[in-house]
Amino acid sequence: MKKRTKKGIFDEDYRVVSVEGQRLTIQGVKSGKVLTIVNHNPESPLSEADYPPGKLIALSDPTRALAN
Repeated sequence: MKKRTKKGIFDEDYRVVSVEGQRLTIQGVKSGKVLTIVNHNPESPLSEADYPPGKLIALSDPTRALAN
């Protein structure tokens, strides 16, 4: 029997809802959970051109090491 694990925010796909200033609002495709991501780096701005409403994205866990 498979052990059930708790799904985290990195285990779901999200659809872009809006980009306002330095805030990206997304909604989980399966869960419907709405998240707002705040960008505190003005040198790397968020734009609607990069994140158009309706675009599917996935979040990556910055604590996991990248595989070579």
